Amino acid sequence: MDRLQLWYTDLLANHLDQSIQKAEEILNGTEEDENGCWVTPTAGPRKVRYLGEQDRAYRFVYCVLNRIAATKDQVIRHRCHNRRCVNPRHLTIGDRRDNLADEWDRQANGVDFRML
Repeated sequence: MDRLQLWYTDLLANHLDQSIQKAEEILNGTEEDENGCWVTPTAGPRKVRYLGEQDRAYRFVYCVLNRIAATKDQVIRHRCHNRRCVNPRHLTIGDRRDNLADEWDRQANGVDFRML
């Protein structure tokens, strides 16, 4: 296991309630845009530092709320294609190939936000 997967495993096993609170704090610090994205007030993807580690906020929110210790080969994909979005309904897990296919589909067809 890589260090972030070990960290998530520890969070889920030993600090779940506090981690859920931290995820809710992140979600409460967003603003909803016209597409239903819950956007962080940062220029790029927000990072979260928590219990000695740091990760992207959208990955933290997804892993904690879904109780998944994602591997380094798993990526959290934005169905909305907005990397500042932390809306759990807009996030899904996959691999790099899935992420690339998502990007090709977005370039070819755009995003139908009604489907999110």
